Amino acid sequence: MKLILAIVNDEDSSRLVSELNKGKFRVTKLSSTGGFLRSGNTTLLIGVDETELEHALAIVRKNSSSRKVAVQTNASAGELGTTFIPFPVEVSVGGATVFVIDVEHYERM
Repeated sequence: MKLILAIVNDEDSSRLVSELNKGKFRVTKLSSTGGFLRSGNTTLLIGVDETELEHALAIVRKNSSSRKVAVQTNASAGELGTTFIPFPVEVSVGGATVFVIDVEHYERM
């Protein structure tokens, strides 16, 4: 048995959970917050048999798209204490960070 921890963008989470459920996978959904942009993330816990691991990972890959977004940042117009000018910077968001962990014991009650 394996445990997949998939950290995905909030925008992708509902579609991903729906597709995993269609594939007969049970999913536990946890809200979480990302570090870099402090954006909303969702952490999914997915328990799978080893034979189903690649199928579950394929669903995660297909439904966790990476995309570019413009984020406002501030730049100083001169020395400290001067005016800050906001300007957009393009960054990549989305995709998934996935951990696969061996499960020593599993019991459903």
